[in-house]
Amino acid sequence: MKLTLRARLMLIYTGLFLVAGVLLLAVTYALFSNQLSRDHRVIIQGKYLSPPASTPTASEEKVPTKELYVMNSAGDVLTGPDAEEVMREQNARVKAAATKTLLAQGSIALVIVGGLAAGFGWLVAGRVLAPLHRVTDTAKRIAAAPAAGRGLHERIALKGPDDEVKNLADAFDTMVERLDHSFDGQRRFVANASHELRTPLTLGRALVEVAMHRKTASDDVRQLGETLLEINARHEQLIGGLLLLADSEKQVTATYPVNLADVITHVTAQLTPEAETAGVSITTEPGDAPATGDALLLERLVHNLVENGIRHNLSDGGWVHVVSRTAGERVEVEVTNSGPSVPPYEVDGLFKPFHRLADDRLVGAKGAGLGLSIVQSVAQAHDGSVSAKPREVGGLAIIVSLPVDPG
Repeated sequence: MKLTLRARLMLIYTGLFLVAGVLLLAVTYALFSNQLSRDHRVIIQGKYLSPPASTPTASEEKVPTKELYVMNSAGDVLTGPDAEEVMREQNARVKAAATKTLLAQGSIALVIVGGLAAGFGWLVAGRVLAPLHRVTDTAKRIAAAPAAGRGLHERIALKGPDDEVKNLADAFDTMVERLDHSFDGQRRFVANASHELRTPLTLGRALVEVAMHRKTASDDVRQLGETLLEINARHEQLIGGLLLLADSEKQVTATYPVNLADVITHVTAQLTPEAETAGVSITTEPGDAPATGDALLLERLVHNLVENGIRHNLSDGGWVHVVSRTAGERVEVEVTNSGPSVPPYEVDGLFKPFHRLADDRLVGAKGAGLGLSIVQSVAQAHDGSVSAKPREVGGLAIIVSLPVDPG
């Protein structure tokens, strides 16, 4: 029959307590016996005397008595009440001395033995509870992963006796394994569904374009075709965003040097026509910002930031400012834009998939609500972070921080 962890702890601490108690009793008994074995016959200088030899009288023979004789330091022989008083004082002083010694030295012994017991108990408890610390450390590493789906490959894989702690560790491993399979299945489903949906969308766009460009197509057909193409483009944008989101949530394995200054120059040049159409001006400060990662994902990150700054802006006289820089061991891309005020309590929700603010804040075509979600996923895939802060005069300041390229 195996002992449970609770039973083992009970036996260990009970045994330590009993051993400490036995040691304490033994030390106390030895000290007390040693003190009482000393000669404390008379407190004053003197000694006990035997009764003097005398011939008993007739009355003494009838009533035998015991007389106490004590000689003090002056040589006087005391008997009767005086001798008894001396003996009482002697007994009181002996008792006081023994008690004082027992309390003083016994307290020291108690502290020493208690310290030893506490030290052994600390070591034994640490050894017994070490598996629990391993469970806690693994859980913290999983919780500290940059994305919800990452870190789930961690396992405790605890070895040892089949007790409550091992059962807990095994249950934790099973839970994490199921979560890992669930996240992997979700990512595969999104990627596969997006790929499958791309084909009918492409086919539908081709059929609409063929119908629109027929010579016999009426104005109503062309108008309907433009509407359908716009809807189709929105669906393709959504599917592309889902695919990119699924890819960005994977850990980046192949990394190459990428200077974010080149990325923001390239992206702003691409988005300048859209900005001019929306009445928004773009300014850049492409400072040196060497990083490592997937160039396409980092380009998409900056593209989504600038595009978000253009679309969520003022209808006239708006602006977007893009900066890249090196800050210590990190590189940063900051995109600041004008626009309506953003409530601080809505900032965190902007990074959730399909979350959008009110429609009246959108200047151009509506987005799918995946732009900043993709930004956050790409940043986390590169061991980075993203933060947003509302500006007092309206708009947002979004900063992406990535590790600097040490090379």
